[in-house]
Amino acid sequence: MPESPKRVYVGSQGVFPLNRFALRLRFVACFVLFSAMAGLAQQPATTPAGPVPPAILAAKKIFLSNSGISSTVYSGGQNRAYNQFYEALQGSGFFEMAGDPSDADLVLELQLANSGPGPDTFRLLIYDRKTHFQLWTLLEPITVCARQKTCDTNFDDALLVLLLNFEKLAGKAPGVAR
Repeated sequence: MPESPKRVYVGSQGVFPLNRFALRLRFVACFVLFSAMAGLAQQPATTPAGPVPPAILAAKKIFLSNSGISSTVYSGGQNRAYNQFYEALQGSGFFEMAGDPSDADLVLELQLANSGPGPDTFRLLIYDRKTHFQLWTLLEPITVCARQKTCDTNFDDALLVLLLNFEKLAGKAPGVAR
């Protein structure tokens, strides 16, 4: 019986015999390499962050507007979010709370939005007091829950994240340099 021809690899270093294992190994290595290159080519370019309006960065006095909350899911009544957020803003030490919008640098409007089957979402609208233009909106969803205690905890957690995001946006959070 004639001997089957051997497969060989001819490289710059000479001629090397290839067995089935070596062929499979090379195939897998090429597949992984080309897959990785294709994955890298599909990565979107990072977009540089747009500027934060100077009025937000310079704000020292804040007026918090209460849109009220009509929800039977969370305990504490319709002013719970307003009261907690007001207390947290005041306690942060970064802002002075104004009793009247005309005395403030920024006017914040706190809302709870229910957009249907998804989770409830806190919405913080940020207005420039002088121009009355809306400068920014921050959104923070409240994790869906089944038990009252869990719902209230998720409410508190989302409100805290909203506060931290606002402080970060305003350049007031620890470690933020603007």
